[in-house]
Amino acid sequence: MKRELLEHEIKELIVSALDLEDITANDIDTNAPLFGTGLGLDSIDALELGMALKKKYDVNFKADKDANREYFKSVSALAAYIAESKNITLE
Repeated sequence: MKRELLEHEIKELIVSALDLEDITANDIDTNAPLFGTGLGLDSIDALELGMALKKKYDVNFKADKDANREYFKSVSALAAYIAESKNITLE
């Protein structure tokens, strides 16, 4: 699977799952932080996004906050985690 395709799917999921009105998938920087100074998501957004990712990609997130922080660091990090979890090779 192409990395860019998975990353774009994740961006679209972020926009739709979180009802982001003024942002499109193309507005989201693949490597920018999703929380704080980047996209500005909060902990409630993380829960909603985690549920949407689980539903779409059938991936599980651990109770380990440090690990989840790494997974949700950026769209690129989420794509890497999903690929690793699903045994997908990204091109």
